[in-house]
Amino acid sequence: MTDIYAAIKTDHDRHRELLATLEDTSGDSEARRGAWEEFYHDVKAHAAAEEETFYSVLLGKTWGQEHARHSVHEHQELDDIMEELNEMEMSSPGWLTRFKTLKHDYEHHIEEEEQEIFERAREVISEREISGFGKKFLARKEKEAGLIEKKKANALEE
Repeated sequence: MTDIYAAIKTDHDRHRELLATLEDTSGDSEARRGAWEEFYHDVKAHAAAEEETFYSVLLGKTWGQEHARHSVHEHQELDDIMEELNEMEMSSPGWLTRFKTLKHDYEHHIEEEEQEIFERAREVISEREISGFGKKFLARKEKEAGLIEKKKANALEE
């Protein structure tokens, strides 16, 4: 059974791989487009699931409120950059410049989560609850991914 920390870390590891792939590609190539699509959709689903299942617990604790709010705020900032990138031409120099900002900020965010937030969360989420939160996270992420795909399909029809 997957615990919440392992589920989040597994996503982070995949996101790191995709960021490296994106950095190593150039122009509007098939490889860059494919890596971007996967990264964009997975990060959106991941962030929504994380906020609903993980950060919601931390918001209920006085010491966790500031950290949870900070992380949720970073999610919004990252989402804003991702939306900018989604609207830009991948072959433009501006896309790569903005992508490097996203990569830096996202890597900082996930390091902070794994090194600081997880430690604090272990004080709130008991050992016996870890797998339950992991299941909730994965189920919510799957649901969010479906909503993203539905929204994408609707946009293509318009």
